[in-house]
Formats: sequence, structure tokens, C-alpha cells
Amino acid sequence: MGDKKMESDTASVLLADDHVLYREGLRELFGHWSEFEVVGDVNNGQEAIDFCRKKAPDLILMDVQMPVLDGVEATGVIHQEFPGIHIVMLTVTVDEEYVFQAIRNGAKGYLLKDTPGRQLRNRLQRVMQGEAVLASQVTPVLFNELKRSEANPPASSEHARIERLTENEIKVLRLVALGLSNGDIGATLFQSEGTVKKTLGSAMSKLQLENRVQAAVYATRHGLLD
Repeated sequence: MGDKKMESDTASVLLADDHVLYREGLRELFGHWSEFEVVGDVNNGQEAIDFCRKKAPDLILMDVQMPVLDGVEATGVIHQEFPGIHIVMLTVTVDEEYVFQAIRNGAKGYLLKDTPGRQLRNRLQRVMQGEAVLASQVTPVLFNELKRSEANPPASSEHARIERLTENEIKVLRLVALGLSNGDIGATLFQSEGTVKKTLGSAMSKLQLENRVQAAVYATRHGLLD
């Protein structure tokens, strides 16, 4: 009975990276983590799509720049066909275009390959619990987007969507964009973590956003940090 429970709690993982040695290193690392099991590794985005169509994993670690089809495009295809798969970009590239397009395409996280193993494990656990994660190096990219959004106000349709938000929802979105967890937001606003989670969910529903990363990008892009 215990073994069956352990198996049911184990997330299946697909590694998508065109560097064989790096994939082998990740396999070795995941071999020490009982909550994850690597079920496959592929060389490019197209192979990742093909793998998912045969056996959909719970989680994909996806490189950005790969031959045949890059990870950002592959993420869009996989997310559309299999929205339940958690996709985390794991790359050396902090490029604004890649970051925003990956998030728009459904990525639940954007991490860098120099992330320490213990931190990577923790962040992947959070993704599997429904959270979204960003490398700290991505934060400046968000603020650069904020500066551009100040010069380019949202269209009237976006103003209408933002006006539907309550004052508390805007406060929560601002703090999400600054990288705070639900617990930290609750402590800041003197609210329970459950209240913060419910408020964030309401805001994302009104703005038609799918995850925490998209919420952070939206708040930054449309000047809610002002």
C-alpha cells in the first residue's frame, strides 16, 4: 500500500535539451529526488511534442534554444494540446522576447541553468503544487517592461478589464509582480494566506490569466506597480 502511494505522489518528468551531457547530469540529480521520476529525454522541441503525444508527463524541463523547433514554440503547442502538463523553461538565456513569449505560451516558470540543485528541487515542488516560479535574474526584465508600459498606456479594452479589479486585487497583483509568495503578501496586507489565494484567483479570472507568472507580467506590463 505504501509503495502505491509513493508512486502516485511521484511526478513524471521529461527533459528537453540538446546537450546530452546536461541531460545526463539532470537525470543523475533527479535520481536522488523521490518525488520526481525522469521518464524520458529529448533533443529538441519537436521531439518533446512527439513524446507528449505518446505519453504525457507531469512536468517538462524545457531548454529555450534547440534545433528543429525551439522550446518556446514547443511550449505553446504542448500547452494548447495538454494544458495539464507543467512546463518550466530551464536555460542560460535571459532574453525579454524569450521570457515573455514563453510565459504567454503557458510556461509555469523560467529558471536558469546555474540554479543550485536544492533550489531547483524546491521550485519544481512549488510548480507541482500549482505555483509559478521565476529566476531572480528575470526581475529586471519585468521592470524594463514596466518602463515601456508607462510610455505606452494600455488600450481602452485593457483599461476596462483593469477597472473591474477591486483595490485589494490590485494590491495583491502588485505584490505578486514584486515576487512575493502568498504568505508574504498576506503578512504585508494583514490577510490570511487563503484570502490572498482567493483574491489572486479572482483577479486572474477577471483578466483571463492562467498562472502566477502571467499575473506578474500583466501587472508589470500594464503599469499596476505605479
